[in-house]
Amino acid sequence: MDQYALITGAGKGIGRSMAILLAQKGYNLLLVSRSESDLATVSDQIKTDYHVKTNYLAADLSKTGAALLVFNWVKSLNVPVAILINNAGHGLWGNFDELDLIAQTGMMQVNMNAVAELSYHFIPLLKLQQQAFILNVSSTAAYQAVPTLAIYAATKTFVLSFSRALKYELKDSHISISCLCPGPTDTGFAHRAGMDALAELAAKFNMKADEVAVIGIKGMFNKKAEIVPGFLNKLSAVAATHSPKSLIERVTAKLYKH
Repeated sequence: MDQYALITGAGKGIGRSMAILLAQKGYNLLLVSRSESDLATVSDQIKTDYHVKTNYLAADLSKTGAALLVFNWVKSLNVPVAILINNAGHGLWGNFDELDLIAQTGMMQVNMNAVAELSYHFIPLLKLQQQAFILNVSSTAAYQAVPTLAIYAATKTFVLSFSRALKYELKDSHISISCLCPGPTDTGFAHRAGMDALAELAAKFNMKADEVAVIGIKGMFNKKAEIVPGFLNKLSAVAATHSPKSLIERVTAKLYKH
């Protein structure tokens, strides 16, 4: 197989696990993350263990123009891209008016703009393949408003809505669009979001990154529109969809009280 998969946020967590799974299937890899050292470690491991080609680029997708930088890098390699996984993302915990505005707009850039921009740039390349896939990583937070995670949850709602619309628009093409909506996952997200105070609570419900990645990749290849890993996460997504919004907001506000 000479096809390539591009994965953002590939240095750790779910992105790293997905990279390994695709390498096992024979895909060559294009890995993007902020940390060059993490990328080098993952790349070396995959090349040693699975004997596929790997290239990586350290890029901060919170910066304007980063998505185009990634695209131009891939174009310069002149390789056939069959999979795009928009996995990069992060959260910030706290009341909207108390968090730094620049940090929040940077989060919006990573979680929303980069997803849309990378999809826009890569769709023409993906259309050249007999079969291609885009997997966008959202969250179960996409199914409701979450006080103290207001911007984060809103960005994940965008990803889910965008993915479903794009899937319909491309239904007559060879590109399948899926959206992965994991719940709490053991990736260090809570620490990076400043949620150490909730670490004990999160640990009770955390899924392993490897587990989520397996379900996500399987769902992608099965062309599922929405992929919610784990029974409790599926249950919470259904409950959030069918319960009064004010009730769900009160419940989540208590869970994520700052």
